[in-house]
Amino acid sequence: MIPPVPADIRLLGITGSPGVGKSTLAAALGLPVIPMDGFHYADVELERRRLLHSKGSPDTFDAEGYAALLRRVKACEWNVVAPMFDRGLEQPLAGAIPVPATGTVVTEGNYLLLNQPRWSAVRAQLDVVWHLVVDDAVRIERLVARHVAFGKNPAQARAWVARVDEANAARIEEAARRADVVVDLSEWVPPRTPPA
Repeated sequence: MIPPVPADIRLLGITGSPGVGKSTLAAALGLPVIPMDGFHYADVELERRRLLHSKGSPDTFDAEGYAALLRRVKACEWNVVAPMFDRGLEQPLAGAIPVPATGTVVTEGNYLLLNQPRWSAVRAQLDVVWHLVVDDAVRIERLVARHVAFGKNPAQARAWVARVDEANAARIEEAARRADVVVDLSEWVPPRTPPA
């Protein structure tokens, strides 16, 4: 069961392991969403840092920039525009998501609860954090399907999930004790999107 979003919340964080359904749930809430994935470093920067092989791990994100943007949202600043991640390009796009200065805003991503200074600065901006869980077998199959849909062959997809995504999942689950609420999505059926 999805808990109701309290009316006095400005920033709701949604976290969980890769493939758990963070983006799907965030979209289903009908609120503005800031995806953590928009704060990926671009591949050119990952190459410079020699981190392209571990793209998606905590050190491949601009956590400081993410915390700064959330601070502006929390302060109800006008004209805040967040970046997004384009899965077709596999790159972040700056200035893509206008964020309203009033009401509740959702931010979703893997590392909202990570106990590292740069990620704790993100957590400090959030009023409430939900940690999502689902059966690991279901989650892993979703991940493999996602990687295949965006260009990897099935063997490459499974290798990436095993080497990168599951190492990240272990970090995320270790940090889950810092969540305000744990939400089990095992029985949740996302609402169907009407055809365009």
